[in-house]
Amino acid sequence: MDQKPARVRIVDAAYELMLSIGLARTTTKEIAKAAGCSEAALYKYFSGKEELFVTVLAERLPRLIGLLDELTAGEGSVEGNLTDIARHAALFYEQTFPMAASLYAEPQLKRRHEQGVGGVESGPHLPIQQLDTYLRAEQGAGRVRAGVDTYAAASLLLGACAQRAFAYSTLPGGQPPPPLDDFAASLARTLLAGIS
Repeated sequence: MDQKPARVRIVDAAYELMLSIGLARTTTKEIAKAAGCSEAALYKYFSGKEELFVTVLAERLPRLIGLLDELTAGEGSVEGNLTDIARHAALFYEQTFPMAASLYAEPQLKRRHEQGVGGVESGPHLPIQQLDTYLRAEQGAGRVRAGVDTYAAASLLLGACAQRAFAYSTLPGGQPPPPLDDFAASLARTLLAGIS
């Protein structure tokens, strides 16, 4: 049986560890051990834990940035596109929340992370900017009302998806969130009622 390439094993191990114990408690030493390689081998592929975190976001989580890149104004319905975005964003934030929450609990770790990804085009602002770009294009096509603050609309949609992940991951008793498809459709419909 062929073993996966080292880089794939490293990213898989980082994903599993970051998901189960969080970014703060995950070390490169633990990642290398779980991947069945040396820590030196890990550093052949990645500059450190911060780069690995960004790679996990890009390669192992539901596509959000790629989906937003592919949107074209005038294609499909705005409601259908927003529903699709809400569905993917809710899944993305649901899976990233346990990983990234530790960043905000430890200011030193957050600073190290920000320095570590300084040259990498990443961050929580990117999906908002990309959705804003799409909504402005729809505004230009006449499918979003003139005068609407598209950045605020993008922030509302993605913020609601992030809040869903936060609210239901911290509820005592593990109450499940509303069904994803219902949530996404209702969110898109409600937002569209205000901007179309």
